Amino acid sequence: MRFYNLLNALILVVLVYSCGEKKNNNKAPFSLKIEGASEKIQRGQTAKIQLQPKGEQTIDSVIYSFAGEKVNLKNNSYTFDLPLGENTFTAKVYSDGEEYKIEEQVIVHSDKKTKLYTYEIVNTYPHDKDAFTQGLEFYKDTLYESTGLNGKSSIRKVDYTTGKVLKKVKLSDVYFGEGLTILNNKLYQLTWRSGDGLVYDVNTFERLETFKYNNSKEGWGLCNDGEKIYKSDGTQKIWILNPETLEEESYIQPVTNKSTITKLNELEWVEGKIYANTWQKDGVVIIDPKTGDVEGLIDFRGLREKVTQHKKLDVLNGIAYNPDTKKLYVTGKNWDKLFEVKIVEK
Repeated sequence: MRFYNLLNALILVVLVYSCGEKKNNNKAPFSLKIEGASEKIQRGQTAKIQLQPKGEQTIDSVIYSFAGEKVNLKNNSYTFDLPLGENTFTAKVYSDGEEYKIEEQVIVHSDKKTKLYTYEIVNTYPHDKDAFTQGLEFYKDTLYESTGLNGKSSIRKVDYTTGKVLKKVKLSDVYFGEGLTILNNKLYQLTWRSGDGLVYDVNTFERLETFKYNNSKEGWGLCNDGEKIYKSDGTQKIWILNPETLEEESYIQPVTNKSTITKLNELEWVEGKIYANTWQKDGVVIIDPKTGDVEGLIDFRGLREKVTQHKKLDVLNGIAYNPDTKKLYVTGKNWDKLFEVKIVEK
């Protein structure tokens, strides 16, 4: 897929978009400027909002909104809170019987410093080196795995202590398997670019239905909190799905205090947080699912060197947490080992 460096700051150009009836920001007789919008606004920061006529035009009234919700200014300033990430700040201006809609994109970053973690290997278990691991999850103390590549994609039930595949269903060659999650005896599996999600009976692996992604264009990772399903698609968004309809009802945007995070791949629900693998990097971020705050970064560098080196060896990808034993496991694509790890703050 694609390269992304988690610790590099992402600087976006502030864009001004056309809105309204044949009126856009450039042609509107007003200018909108948000103090600090081209830099880094953090949650809780108050920014000056400057709306000014470009000529002799008068302002009759203004309605301001942020991320689609009406907001009120105080002393021509607004304190940015939730939602985090990139959203639109809008000024709807009424002047001389005309309506002008002026928009500016604003990125709200976290106000928390990301904690850094490393790992200790507790145990090592065998893993199928031919498994191009895309999703990994424990369900009722049993490990399930989704693998990728066209013609080789599958879902599996695995004895993690021996690496033995207990049950396996191969996908159609048209599908490139991606992440999985299990909720209420149903196994949900994503495919990459086909736009299809697949639903199985977790006990029999019988295919029950297929669902579409709607707003998101690709399938990357899945996890659930026991009620809702969370889906990554390679963008800056993690989508929140209704478990009954599988509709994408909302989303969060993971951010640090400096940057917007993209390329989040395999997801895992761990004690109220989302652990997300960063594609092509030896790191897993810890995300607050309510806000998108990236609270931690686990540095897994050096782990890949501990597996057998071969031509098909690929990146770290596979996080599984056993809620019964409170143990965390990680592996990678075509790795011949599964590691039980302990996370340690640096």
